[in-house]
Amino acid sequence: MPLTRLRIKRLPVALGLLATVLAACASRPTGVLEPVAASPSTSQVEMLVATTRGRAERPGEVFSGERAPSPTFANITVSIPPESTRKEGEVAWPRRLPPNPATDFATLKVEEIDRPAAQKWLSTSVRKSPDRSVLVFIHGFNNHFEDAVFRFAQIVHDSGAHSAPVLATWPSRGSLLAYGYDRESTNYTRNEVERLFQYLARDPQVKDVSILAHSMGNWLALESLRQMAIRNGRLPAKFKNVMLAAPDVDVDVFRSQIADMGRQLPRFTLFVSRDDRALAVSRRVWGNVSRLGAIDPEQSPYKEELAANNIAVIDMTKVKSGDRLHHTKFAESPEIVQLIGTRLSAGQALTDSRVGLGDHIVAATAGAAHMVGTATALAVAAPIAVVDQNTRENYGHHVEALAGSSRPPMQGTTVPDCGNRNQARTGSCSR
Repeated sequence: MPLTRLRIKRLPVALGLLATVLAACASRPTGVLEPVAASPSTSQVEMLVATTRGRAERPGEVFSGERAPSPTFANITVSIPPESTRKEGEVAWPRRLPPNPATDFATLKVEEIDRPAAQKWLSTSVRKSPDRSVLVFIHGFNNHFEDAVFRFAQIVHDSGAHSAPVLATWPSRGSLLAYGYDRESTNYTRNEVERLFQYLARDPQVKDVSILAHSMGNWLALESLRQMAIRNGRLPAKFKNVMLAAPDVDVDVFRSQIADMGRQLPRFTLFVSRDDRALAVSRRVWGNVSRLGAIDPEQSPYKEELAANNIAVIDMTKVKSGDRLHHTKFAESPEIVQLIGTRLSAGQALTDSRVGLGDHIVAATAGAAHMVGTATALAVAAPIAVVDQNTRENYGHHVEALAGSSRPPMQGTTVPDCGNRNQARTGSCSR
């Protein structure tokens, strides 16, 4: 047997042993959503969660990255420490369990509820809003459930938004090498997000709907809006703002989606950054077609097309961010978060910065959605995982993806593609 082949055969075993050792060294705890007692010095953000994620087995995780056969709803309250202990735009992750609300983001309540209870919560929360508004947040690729919850709580708090906050979270496995699975999970979820949008459109209590999507979550938001427009003939006037942050969407597909939505469009705001490294990788994966979140809005034909559709653009290329991939600027920059809040009052990973140097090597070698060269990349990344916390925390996920470990089969029924004009007219697409 050639030496190279022998090394490759032994590599998964060696990596598995190393990943086991490194897992014990990880400094960021998991299961941070286990509720704790409130502290009087903190702020609180209460949100409604609508998800197609399956339930997690471990306490404090609540929902996993696997797909559920039907949607689930929850009411979650997050405690946010005072400004003196954290920087605006930052999620203060607990260093140990249980979290200390005086210094950490912490969960005060996690209550799974049924659909009628979710509707009741929404009605009550909307009545407390000065303008009877709702803010729907759809996270991006590589997000665990806790990532989405804490990030959304941070955005709501730091932007000063007074809208009823709704987190629409889809099954992401929280791993760079699960790009393909995550993308298909957005397609799996789009009918449920459209159902959410349709309910908000019908509810007379709701006067204003804003949508904030990040990264791959933009595909889910745009597809759901497109389906809704096709089914109803147009988008409802109460859908006022759609904010597209670093959208991982093919520019050609975006043109088609906007055209399908018709003439009555919400106010679109596009957040772009030409130094977004995550979107640069995505571009290579998807046939070297530009991603919407990385375009130069001053260049043709983008400048003319954006103007024709009245799409406002926030160019964040020069905005500094703690995110090494420059992919979460809109949430981490205080100025941008405040701008989001201002836009909402006038009318907010996402990866959660847990990408290490070793992950960059894996992504550069494997291309996020391809397994070619991943074993080599992991071998190079292994020593880095010893000293780099983010690499260490993600390392096990990469090894698992390389080994192709079995996942529980998807449980669910086939749903029609209501984005298709013919199927949208059938009874199976009725609401």
